[in-house]
Amino acid sequence: MFGRLYILWVLVAAAAGCSTAHYRQSADKEIYDILGQKQQRVHGQTNAFSIETPWSKRDPHAIKAEEIIKERFTDRDKLQLTLERAFHLAVTNSRGYQLRREQLYLSALSLTGTRHQFEWKVSSANVDVGVTRDTDKKVNGTSDASATLDKLFQTGASFTASLANDLTLYFNGTPKVPSITLALTQPLLRGAGADIAAEALTQAERDVIYEVRSFSHYQETFAADIVTTYYRLLQKKAVVRNAYENYLNLFRARERAEALAFDRLPAFQVDQARQEEYKAKVAYIAAVESYQSSLDAFKQTLALPLGTPIALDDRALDDLTQAGLLPLPLDEQTGFDAAIKHRLDLLNEIDKFEDSKRKIVVSANQLAPQLSLFTDASLSDLNYSNFDVSKYSGNAGLKLDLPFDRLNERNAYRTTLINFEKQIRSLATSLDSARDNVRQGIRTLDQSRQNYQIQQNALELAKRRVESADLLLQAGRAQIRDQLEAQQALVGAQNAVTAALVDYHAARLKMLIDVGALRSGGERFWLRDHPIPGAKPFVPPPNNDLDKEVITPEKLFGN
Repeated sequence: MFGRLYILWVLVAAAAGCSTAHYRQSADKEIYDILGQKQQRVHGQTNAFSIETPWSKRDPHAIKAEEIIKERFTDRDKLQLTLERAFHLAVTNSRGYQLRREQLYLSALSLTGTRHQFEWKVSSANVDVGVTRDTDKKVNGTSDASATLDKLFQTGASFTASLANDLTLYFNGTPKVPSITLALTQPLLRGAGADIAAEALTQAERDVIYEVRSFSHYQETFAADIVTTYYRLLQKKAVVRNAYENYLNLFRARERAEALAFDRLPAFQVDQARQEEYKAKVAYIAAVESYQSSLDAFKQTLALPLGTPIALDDRALDDLTQAGLLPLPLDEQTGFDAAIKHRLDLLNEIDKFEDSKRKIVVSANQLAPQLSLFTDASLSDLNYSNFDVSKYSGNAGLKLDLPFDRLNERNAYRTTLINFEKQIRSLATSLDSARDNVRQGIRTLDQSRQNYQIQQNALELAKRRVESADLLLQAGRAQIRDQLEAQQALVGAQNAVTAALVDYHAARLKMLIDVGALRSGGERFWLRDHPIPGAKPFVPPPNNDLDKEVITPEKLFGN
C-alpha cells in the first residue's frame, strides 16, 4: 500500500512541477506568436507588442494599496516635456492605451482556447487510491488509473481514446492489459463539414484580426489626440502670455490716463481705463486656471502624478508655425475611396457583414436531421499471458435524430436573418459616416486654411491700430477708449492666429485618420507628408483668402 502511495505522490509532484510562471510564459509566447502572424497578415509586417508593465514582474500579494496611495504624495522633480517625450510617455503609461493592449491580448488568448478544441489533448487523467477494511480487520488497498485522449476534427468528427487499469493487480502479481476503448463519430447532415463544424474557429480567428485592426486604428487616433492635446496646451500657454501682456499694457494705459487726467482727459476716461485693467486681470487669472486644469488632465492621460511639475517645450509651436499649413490634396471621391480600402475600422465592418452571412448558413444547418456514423472498438479483461489483439469487441452504425422539435433552432435561424439585415444597416451607416467624415474634413480644412490667412492679416492690422491709437492719444486726437479697444483687438488677434494654426493641423491629422492614411511611426510624424493613393498633385492656394469670393446664400441654398 505504501508503494502505491509513493507512486501517487510522484504523479502529483510531476503534475504540480509546472510553476505558475511557466504557464504565464507559455501563454505569452503563444499569444505573441499569434499576434505577430496576424499583424503580418494585416500590415505586412510585425510590430513590437507587449502588455508588460512595471507591476507585471512583482508578486501581486506584495503590492499594497498604501504603495499606490503614497506614490500620489511623492514630490517629483520638474519634468521637461517635449512633444516627442510626451508621446512616448503616453504610449508607455496611458491607462486607456494599456487597456486596449490587454484587450488585444485577451482576444488572442480566447483564440487559443478555441484552437485547443481541435487539437489532440488529454482531456482527463486520474489516479484513485483508496483503503478498505474488511470485517476481519484486514486492510486492503485499491488503486485505479484512467486517461482519455480526444480530438475534434474540422469535418465535425470527434475521436476519443480511453484507457483504464487496475494498478492494484500490479502489486498483487496478476496485472492485466489496460482496458482500451476507441470511438469515432462523424456527423453526416447536421454539424457536418468544415464550414459548419469549424465556424467557431473561423470566427475566433477573424475576431483576432478585427482586434488587430481596431488596436492599430486606436493607436493612430491616440497618437493624433496626444499631438493635438499638446498643441492645445501650447495654445493655452500663448493665451496666458497674451493675457498677461495685455494686463500690463492696460495697467500702463491706466497710469497714462491718470497722468493726463489733470488737463487733457476727463475723469470718466480714467475710469474706463481702470475698468479695462480690471477686466484684463480677471481674464489673465481665468487663462491661468484654464491652462492649469488642462495640464492636469494631460498628466492623467500620461498617468503622471498630478503633483509632478511639467514644463512644456514652446519650440514645438515654433516648428508648427515654421511648417505653416501642410498641404493635404484631397477631394471627396478620392478620400472616400481611400477610406474604404485603408481605414481599418471600416474594413472590420465590411468583414463583419460577411460573418453575418456565414451565420445564416450555420444556423440553417442546425435545422437538418442529426445523422451520424459511429464506430468503436475496445480491448478489456485480457492478461498479458494470453494477450491477443484479435480479441476485441467493436460495433458500428448510424444514429438518426429526427427534427420533430426544432423550436430553439428555428428561433436561432430567424435571429440570424434579422441580424444579417441589422448588419446591412450597420455597414451602410458606417459607409455613410465615413463619407460624411471625408466631406466634413475637406470643408474644415478649407475653412481652417482661410481662417488662418485671414487672422494673420487681422493681426497685422491690430498691431498697426495699437501703434496708431497710441500716437493719436499722445497728440490729443483720440480718446482713451480708442487705445483700449485697439489693445483688446490685438490680444484677440494674437490668440486667433495661434488657434487657427492649431485648428488646421488638428483637422489635418483627423482627416488622415478618416481616410486611413496616418502612420504614427517614426520621428515627428505630425509634420510629415502622408501619401494618399489616388490623390491629385497639390495646387498651392492663393496667398490671401481675403480676395476670395464667398459663396452667396442663393448658391448655397440652391435657389
